[in-house]
Amino acid sequence: MSGASLIQLVVSGISIGAVYGLVGLGFVTIYRASGVVNFAQGEFVMLGAMMGFNLWKKVGINYPLSCLIAVVAVSIVGLLIYQLIVVPLRGAPPVMIIMGTIGVSVLLQNVALNLWTSYPVFGPSFSGNTPIRIGSVAIESQNLWILGMAIAVVAGLYLLNNKTRVGKAMTATATEPMAAGLVGVRTGSMIRLAFVIAAAIGALAGIFVSPVLPVSFLVGSTLTLKGFVASVLGGWGKPSGALVGGIALGVVETVTGGYVQAGYKDAVAFVLLLVVLSFRPGGLLGSSLTEAEA
Repeated sequence: MSGASLIQLVVSGISIGAVYGLVGLGFVTIYRASGVVNFAQGEFVMLGAMMGFNLWKKVGINYPLSCLIAVVAVSIVGLLIYQLIVVPLRGAPPVMIIMGTIGVSVLLQNVALNLWTSYPVFGPSFSGNTPIRIGSVAIESQNLWILGMAIAVVAGLYLLNNKTRVGKAMTATATEPMAAGLVGVRTGSMIRLAFVIAAAIGALAGIFVSPVLPVSFLVGSTLTLKGFVASVLGGWGKPSGALVGGIALGVVETVTGGYVQAGYKDAVAFVLLLVVLSFRPGGLLGSSLTEAEA
């Protein structure tokens, strides 16, 4: 394989890795506030892409407004998951809440299948389909949109978590919920906000990635697993770690796919996870929830 081909694979890996990182950011956002691991996170990506596309194509709403409606609607879905699944299971063993979110994931998949059929959708590219060429390497302009959005989300979460009272209250809610409540933090509201933010991030990821990757009702499960691996690789509880872990996973996965059969590509995520957990349990950026700031 030539050097140009390798660079092309790395560029592609960075793009898909940014999507994994965005899903990981959803995991981290909810976990920081509630201690809950939400295995329906990938379905937010699927719903955002499919809802935005179908509002545009089938209902006739212009695409920017369709996307805005999709983000708001998916955010409401995130809020409902908290109210209908997490709240009733509060105090139950963590595995019960995880099973509840997995059940929601299956439910959302079937709702999407019945509403929009099984055919994958492709959204319109934000700035045309002409690739940007640097020498012999072609970069899809949409990939730059994806990476830019991922960086903007990390920056926004950094400011929220470290520069605002709301962000500090969300972290306090996860680490010491009783003490947070005693000093006036409305812990329930903080967790609701975390679910809404995580759902909105997922919906945005779906809208941004749909022009370059087919999105069907089944894609959420795969993205959930990859996003979970990304968040663990980067350092659980650290937003920037989720993005770094996602990009690392995307690059390794894509480059591996260029050298071996495509069927082995999905196994790379879990092999990489085992290696990192064996030699660096804290993740690539190595910080715990209480230490994480960015």
